[in-house]
Amino acid sequence: MTEKLLTAKPVVEKIKADLAKRCEALKKAGIHPSMSVILVGDNPASLTYIKNKKKACEEIGAKFALHQLPASISQNDFLTEVGRLNNDPSVHGIIIQLPVPDQLKKLNVPNLITPTKDIDGFHGINTQSLYAGSIDMKLLLPCTPKGIVSLLKYYGIEIEGKHVVVIGRSLIVGKPLSMLLSNFNATVTVAHSHTKNLSSLTKVADIVISAVGKAKFLDKSYFNSHAVVIDVGMNILEGKLAGDVNFEDVFPHVSAITPVPGGVGPMTVVSLIENLITACEQQIQG
Repeated sequence: MTEKLLTAKPVVEKIKADLAKRCEALKKAGIHPSMSVILVGDNPASLTYIKNKKKACEEIGAKFALHQLPASISQNDFLTEVGRLNNDPSVHGIIIQLPVPDQLKKLNVPNLITPTKDIDGFHGINTQSLYAGSIDMKLLLPCTPKGIVSLLKYYGIEIEGKHVVVIGRSLIVGKPLSMLLSNFNATVTVAHSHTKNLSSLTKVADIVISAVGKAKFLDKSYFNSHAVVIDVGMNILEGKLAGDVNFEDVFPHVSAITPVPGGVGPMTVVSLIENLITACEQQIQG
């Protein structure tokens, strides 16, 4: 590994070029890959994420549709809309944009989408492959873990045999990521808000991945000089996007680090588009 700054741009460009070819092949076969996003309400952060997904979709030649529902929608009406998209053969990938309002939180949202259209990779049938030990990156895997592994592989960062500390245990990032890295034969420690003396773990790690959600939470005292630091944090600090890692403090001290913005975020989006094209190809074959 020669790069110290692990930017997403060259990886994303390489993946997008491949996806554009696959999308074109599908269109020539009479199938136009199509993503539908369900948004309940008008959360500004959600609208920003959706805009990025739309742009990435259209850049590779796929269709994108936003289904914006009122914040006060009933469970029945919400489920009717999800069912309609599940049953529409012209829709190949569906996302329910989180968070959903209180009246929908009792629903098992990850399992509402047909597994073959679950491009977020959250359905129990899709996450089951992680429990089973799969390292098949062509599966519909959760997008941030998939993107992180793609980034590490692009930069030639060895996973097998390495000690990885994952900070955070969410169902979206921490848990599926820890399983995926373990499948690639890393030794994984999962740390969280109840972990005592966190720095004693991170200081001996080869790779530290932070998804803790606290701006500039980690400074150089948490890392050794050979550490690879992957910052999943998307925090707003003084009106600007900031990671979990105090970048200016940590950058000179470690062997490699992802920037925020321009690191894990774009990898997550491109992995979503990757899942869309894969889902479309598999639906045709199925």
